[in-house]
Amino acid sequence: MTRYLSISALAVAATIALAGCGSNDNPSTAPSPGTDASSTAGPNQNASEQHNDVDVMFAQMMIPHHRQAVEMSEIVLAKDSISPEVSALATRIKDAQAPEIETMTGWLDSWGEQAEMSGSMEGHDMGGSSDMQGMMTEDQVAELKAAEGEAAAKIFLTSMTAHHNGAVEMAQDEIEDGQYPDAIALAETIMESQQAEIEEMEALLADL
Repeated sequence: MTRYLSISALAVAATIALAGCGSNDNPSTAPSPGTDASSTAGPNQNASEQHNDVDVMFAQMMIPHHRQAVEMSEIVLAKDSISPEVSALATRIKDAQAPEIETMTGWLDSWGEQAEMSGSMEGHDMGGSSDMQGMMTEDQVAELKAAEGEAAAKIFLTSMTAHHNGAVEMAQDEIEDGQYPDAIALAETIMESQQAEIEEMEALLADL
């Protein structure tokens, strides 16, 4: 009988100890009533769970858009007859947008998405398409390649202004409807930097 009482006492003590462990004063160790465990995920939450279709489209469209801007800049920088101001602008555009292409490509890879949209956007290159906002057509690209001096600068500035306006529109869509924080932040950067460059190009055009 004494043995049974000892076992029962130990069981009661263990129960009290466990209850004490469960009543932690730190509210962060357990979700509040009615809170789903997944909603308490911290900053290490998988990136693939933090994006939506707008983020995917933003990256898929902006990559070829940026790629053409880089190539337009390279065409101009290969010419000897371009003014230092236009060359400096082309260099800044190339240096800013090339790394952004890599960043957005990395997002799509982590999301398990293709680097470019299927259909009319697939294989988008320097030729451009009317489906992409501000993109140069094949004829416009050929004209830029053939031009020299002030004529080349004018084509570049005019085309890049339209190109930037298209990027600003796409960035605005991402800011309004996107979900992935880094994509929204990049869209805000694109809007600010490219709007400033639009104003700069308009001033350069006025002096030609």
